Amino acid sequence: MPAMSSFGKVCITGGAGFIGSHLVTKLCDNNVDVVVLDNLSAGKIENVETLLKSPNFRFVHGDLLNFEEIQNSLSNCEVVFHLAANPEVRVGSENPEVHYEQNIAATFNLLEAVRKVGSVRVFVFSSSSTVYGEPVEIPTPEDYAPLKPISVYGASKMASEALISGYAQTYGFNAIIYRLANIVGPRSQHGVIFDFMNKLTEDSERLEILGDGTQTKSYLDVEDTIDAMLTGVSKSQGKVEIFNVGSEDKVNVKEIADIVCEEMSLSGVEYVYTGGIDGGRGWKGDVKVMLLNIERIKKLGWKPKLNSCQAVRKAARALLNQSKKEASAD
Repeated sequence: MPAMSSFGKVCITGGAGFIGSHLVTKLCDNNVDVVVLDNLSAGKIENVETLLKSPNFRFVHGDLLNFEEIQNSLSNCEVVFHLAANPEVRVGSENPEVHYEQNIAATFNLLEAVRKVGSVRVFVFSSSSTVYGEPVEIPTPEDYAPLKPISVYGASKMASEALISGYAQTYGFNAIIYRLANIVGPRSQHGVIFDFMNKLTEDSERLEILGDGTQTKSYLDVEDTIDAMLTGVSKSQGKVEIFNVGSEDKVNVKEIADIVCEEMSLSGVEYVYTGGIDGGRGWKGDVKVMLLNIERIKKLGWKPKLNSCQAVRKAARALLNQSKKEASAD
């Protein structure tokens, strides 16, 4: 585990969300002073409530579209992890303004606050494999070009990357950009595993699968993701560094359905494929095949502990246990 004693005070946008809350817990457990800025549109206060009374934790219920709230949150912070975003790729085809406001405009506001506060040394951004669009080179390396995202979500992440690079070069802080595969695990509130479990809870005999079921992608456990992020912050040295973060294999949607059914102890479930659009995609902007080349971050000493199938199975078990706890609490 990378040393965190040199991080100084840390601000995490979206820190009550899925990935963010796991990062917050890891940092607080290692005695790092953490400020979370979250508007709770996607995050949940329950994800961080065990930390609310910790002396090294502060929660700010605020929005990245409110400049004053950002500035107050950044006071004396040396490292910023920018994880706040709208994570739903599908939303962009129906309401692209959501991705503009919550991804691009929010990132610009945060960078402006970083510029004016002046204490931030390192800016960390959770980008996405969707910036590559549909590359012809698989596994896809960080220097693949040209980047041609096929979704508004991917375009918003690409635009944010460009803003971050420009600000880092101009205003003197370092930036680390992580292009993430599909991250899965406890506290997730969206994605294929979450969707399948909800559908099977409603109807345990029939499962609708968007697309043709052959969409094949890399899935990474959230704990592996946090380790990768912290390794990069501890060991990367360039002005602007870009790292792919994912597993070294991939799994298709039908195989994920099989794993979810097994974990829910369901057999004989009828899979009903929607057929999808544009050659079997689940929705407009759905990348059919994704696998990242992760050799660059492996050179820093990180590699995933779980492969894609193991990460999916672990996530399904965690989400199942989570839903059982919530049901018993009711």
